Amino acid sequence: QGEKLWDALKISAYVFSTGLLMFTALVNSVSWFMQNITLGNFWQTAWLEFYNYMEGDEWTIFLIGAALVPTLAFWGFNGILLVADVTGKPTFITRYRIQLGKNDPVDTKKLWKAIYTALGNQLFISFPMLVPMFYIMQSWGNTFSEELPTFQWFLVELSIFTVVEEILFYYTHRLVHHPVLYKYIHKKHHEWTAPIGVVSIYAHPIEHIVSNTLPVMTGPIIMGSHIVSISAWFSLALVTTSISHCGYHLPFLPSPEFHDFHHLKFNQCYGVLGVLDFLHGTDRVFRQTKAFERHKVLLGLTPLSESIPEPPKKDE
Repeated sequence: QGEKLWDALKISAYVFSTGLLMFTALVNSVSWFMQNITLGNFWQTAWLEFYNYMEGDEWTIFLIGAALVPTLAFWGFNGILLVADVTGKPTFITRYRIQLGKNDPVDTKKLWKAIYTALGNQLFISFPMLVPMFYIMQSWGNTFSEELPTFQWFLVELSIFTVVEEILFYYTHRLVHHPVLYKYIHKKHHEWTAPIGVVSIYAHPIEHIVSNTLPVMTGPIIMGSHIVSISAWFSLALVTTSISHCGYHLPFLPSPEFHDFHHLKFNQCYGVLGVLDFLHGTDRVFRQTKAFERHKVLLGLTPLSESIPEPPKKDE
């Protein structure tokens, strides 16, 4: 038995080390390609042309990168989803609905309320919060550099941004679920038990500051990131949270099952990645459901609600 255990350990070590080497080689190859072929040529040239066109006006560059570009990404993506939510078409989108029979079609009165609130949060909270952020970033001295960060460094930053957001969002999100705060703050967001994309920033102003905006801003502030990195991160964060709330488990996109289940059950799945939920045991109920089995990237065209359906109810 001792020899078998030793052989198993050697095989495991060999498989793990080989896999690690292959993964490292792949990452380095992709990073080299992005840095030397894509980012190193096209993006650097494009950035310098834009920088010179703006005559190095840092405030205008910051507004475009940190406000305009992410806003266009958010409303461009959600505009497509809103067409499906309101009209029920195209069926290529609506057939992937997670909570079947919900928002089919969406309540237009409730929808307009969500849109007005989302716009208000962006105009009167998110954008003003960029003012102090601008001066903090300016003090770092790297944010408006004429030289873009390397693609490898951007990947490092992206990893740190993600970890910081996960920690801050998880604990602030659990905080606003406290009975004392929930009734006055977080209940607004949970008016949607079957969420849609625009609901991702449909929230009380205090929640929008503490749980939505600060967790995303903190990473770039800590790292003193370049405005291009900030713009890419803000856009990615807004589109990702829209996917988490969209109500559709679409092919080849990240799974929204985790956060959709949170809106359905309220006391499960507080985080973004699910790591802290696993450590704190706030995903135990979720892990016992069909939604957990569906919580993966859909690589085909058959909706997971069809391939992994809910079990029939007892009275059926």
